[in-house]
Amino acid sequence: MAGDTRLAGRLTVPSGAAGLVVFVHGSGSSRHSPRNRYVAAVLNRAGLATLLFDLLTVHEEADRGNVFDIELLAGRLGGTLAWVRDRPDTAQLPVGLFGASTGAAAALWAAAEPDAGIAAVVSRGGRPDLAAPRLSLVQAPTLLVVGALDTAVRQLNQAAAAMLRCEHRLSVVPGATHLFEEPGTLQAAAELARDWFTSHLPAPGRAA
Repeated sequence: MAGDTRLAGRLTVPSGAAGLVVFVHGSGSSRHSPRNRYVAAVLNRAGLATLLFDLLTVHEEADRGNVFDIELLAGRLGGTLAWVRDRPDTAQLPVGLFGASTGAAAALWAAAEPDAGIAAVVSRGGRPDLAAPRLSLVQAPTLLVVGALDTAVRQLNQAAAAMLRCEHRLSVVPGATHLFEEPGTLQAAAELARDWFTSHLPAPGRAA
């Protein structure tokens, strides 16, 4: 439950998980995204729990405006974070966010909340520029992953990186377009995310 809305998701908690990564899907995507499921599997093998969930109900997805309502999506994410922190199997895990497309903006928007408690953020092919008013408030170490051939989005990520005041890095995957469909490119993005999360989870002062 995120507020009054019931959202569908898939939670995977490996034995001895060192942290939890919540996936924030982008426009036109869902918890069934094969790309995010691939990344989640890589993180699970590295000992991280994952939650893939739908930010919108089926009825809400029919309104295209909801997909780009970053405040709405960030609010749903906030409600979902409250849910995982109430569960015995995830309550003590430091939390990271993995956002794609517009989901990256929602992840950064939520991470900018003063009491967000987010240990790390990774954006894959994201639109962090859509969270521009909040970027300077983000404290969680942030990795922006973009494809070298995704020229427009790469430029938007470069501009967004300049607004961040937290620890951050922009990583460009050679030969990759927006969806990382080229051989080896999604694996490269997943390994960048894995390394970022495993080096920042648990956060200082948080128990694993």
